Amino acid sequence: MIYQTFATLYDEMMDTDLYDQWLSFVAQNAGKKQPKTLELACGTGILATKLVQAGYPVTGFDLSGDMLTLAEQHALDAGVELPLLQGDMRDLTELATYDLVTCLDDSLCYMPDLADVTTVFQQVAQHLTSGGHFLFDMHSLYQMDELFPGYMYNYKNETTAFMWASYFGEQPHSVEHDLTFFVWDEAIGGYQALSELHHERTYPLADVKQALTQAGFKNITVSADFGQSAVAADSVRWFFAAEKA
Repeated sequence: MIYQTFATLYDEMMDTDLYDQWLSFVAQNAGKKQPKTLELACGTGILATKLVQAGYPVTGFDLSGDMLTLAEQHALDAGVELPLLQGDMRDLTELATYDLVTCLDDSLCYMPDLADVTTVFQQVAQHLTSGGHFLFDMHSLYQMDELFPGYMYNYKNETTAFMWASYFGEQPHSVEHDLTFFVWDEAIGGYQALSELHHERTYPLADVKQALTQAGFKNITVSADFGQSAVAADSVRWFFAAEKA
């Protein structure tokens, strides 16, 4: 499974400074001190671990069991308590109620359409306390329409090579990421190729705001640069903060 390979390399390829910027964005918009927090799409758990270290009681939630395995190891290495749950964020039925829900690193862009994004919003609203806050980010239209198409990235270490190429997707404001890993296999004395196509999609700001309002959110704000700037035509990522009505 390629995601298992991707999970093991994810932290190595990731710009770790981003986690501190996401942490700062959360701290600025959490709504209360040390809120009970649910981190959707927690991935390898680095941000969740930082949140726990900052005093947030956090539960991590992710679709990938491989990512959660790494998140568990990060929490153990840091000596923090981090409950982890596996599931699809379109169905949070069995979860508790939280003061704060986050969904960062553009994870909502992996939903196939706006109806599914709206379902996530509705599920989050149902699991937030009254006045609770929802924080998330998404790729901008500029990122999706202008920067991603034609983007290429190559990476290698001693045992693995990684090729990433992005193309226009079939839907408006969407992109396809063609991921290929070449992993050294001692048994065959050569590299094993693993490939997968990832789909991401974003939407006009007005559509996202409307979906949030319909799901039961108010006081919706959108910013750029991890909450430090106003949204501009060339902003690459949008940062949302919303309060449960």
